[in-house]
Amino acid sequence: MRLTTLATSALLFSGAALAQQAPTVAEHALRGHLAFLADDLLEGRGTGQRGGDLAVRYLETQAQVIGLKPMPSGGYRQSVRFEGSKLLPSSSVTFRAGASRIQPIVGKDIVFGTGSGKASLSFDAPLLFVGYGVKADEENWDDYKGVDVKGKILVMMVNDPQPTSEEPHRFAGKAYTYYGRWLYKFEEAVRRGAAGALLIHTTASSSYPWSVPANGFSHERFHLKGAGNPIEGWLHEDMARELFLAAGFDLDVLRAQAERREFRPIDLKIASHVELHSTIRQVEQFNVVGVVPGTDAKLKQQAVVYSAHWDHLGVDEVAPDGKDHIYNGAIDNASGAAALLAMAAEAVKRPAKRTQVFLWPAAEEQGLLGAAAYVADPVVPLAQTAADLNLDSMNFAGRTRDIGVAGAERSSLYDTSAQVAKKMGLKLAPSIPDLSGAYFRADHFIFAKAGVPAFNVGSAVFSGDGHFEFEHDHTAASAKMVGFKKDYHQVTDEYRPEWDLSGMVQQAQFTLNLGYAVANAATMPTWKKGEAFGRIKR
Repeated sequence: MRLTTLATSALLFSGAALAQQAPTVAEHALRGHLAFLADDLLEGRGTGQRGGDLAVRYLETQAQVIGLKPMPSGGYRQSVRFEGSKLLPSSSVTFRAGASRIQPIVGKDIVFGTGSGKASLSFDAPLLFVGYGVKADEENWDDYKGVDVKGKILVMMVNDPQPTSEEPHRFAGKAYTYYGRWLYKFEEAVRRGAAGALLIHTTASSSYPWSVPANGFSHERFHLKGAGNPIEGWLHEDMARELFLAAGFDLDVLRAQAERREFRPIDLKIASHVELHSTIRQVEQFNVVGVVPGTDAKLKQQAVVYSAHWDHLGVDEVAPDGKDHIYNGAIDNASGAAALLAMAAEAVKRPAKRTQVFLWPAAEEQGLLGAAAYVADPVVPLAQTAADLNLDSMNFAGRTRDIGVAGAERSSLYDTSAQVAKKMGLKLAPSIPDLSGAYFRADHFIFAKAGVPAFNVGSAVFSGDGHFEFEHDHTAASAKMVGFKKDYHQVTDEYRPEWDLSGMVQQAQFTLNLGYAVANAATMPTWKKGEAFGRIKR
């Protein structure tokens, strides 16, 4: 009788322990989903395109097959509504500086579009250089100094004020802050009633080559209805230098001035005439959301969110010179979307104490619009959302001895990550400055802005520096990761059957393990003291 009791107790204990652990992610499932989502059939999963509709249909079908529960409202689709605008060839911008008339070539010297929702715009506006275009009270920094910028086109530098010997830690030192992102700069121009904003591109300041904004603006762009500038875009550095020189200014001298707090906006004495013609349409896309209800009577009211955007850049209407015109987005981000499906398939077999929400946001490439729609209408209230663990552009070069958790240090998720990594025989990758603004470029940031501890569970792809420790052939694997920079937002980001996905599975498994650790913990994660994002009263 005693043996029976002990055996029963042991079984109960092992069952309870098993329920605390995350199940195992299957590589074959991940690879199958990845190969399909990145296939030419889905035409690059473009927002507002047929391929995007196919991706949503596939994801919601798989969610149902897997056994994920629909949202309380019923179904797996969450509507995301916004406006699309596509620049027409008849559009142009002409500058006059002194005796010079300069008309930049669209795509080569300048890229631009409208966020106004108006199909035709014709106006004149002077150019005003506003340095970094930043107003940050916590940094005692104001590039505007109360100057009225209404009706002016603001010319801005990308990134944010750089550290000095006197202030080595201002604006996070060499790391990016949100003030450095193009999205913030466009939004600030809108808030101030400017006629528009043009960002001066350099590869160093933006962390990507000119081809990235050039490709982005050559496609249809999406934004919340009427939420953008009359004109917004990028100037190639060479064109900015030519313009400034024609007006009697040295671009480098003005850049140096913009690094000082006493900088004031500078009238460039450059006039512009804008002819902007676009096709405008209202678009409805969908987030896909599936739920694994929690098992604890009280804790199931709280949730852990796993997210990975499904969209990429889609397909060009006409193939240039008969070449490939499908932006398949295999790594960015069929990899994350596929990993989430593989993770969800296992999670339904072994629910955690807290509810687990699997979220595939739309329109990440358009400014994190799908994530914003979810945060505005979450399945579980944000105050009861423990964390968002995001997957974006995953490791395709093999297993590593460490795992990237950049951004986790902002909250107690870092300590939990260290515990999970140790149990998996991993260490956390060394912390490096966020020189590319990666923390602010993916869907988790929308959760963080709303007060939910969140980060992108990273690989070397997102930072692009290949600094992780690979188990086998480290040099070659690192080179593959670094080499992805040339494929980022290009038609060459395609699935390759020879990829070693063991590292991708490892990354997915770590994310699921971390999610279970959070979902089964006695308390929810908390922000570290001094972090700017903890706005929800928890």
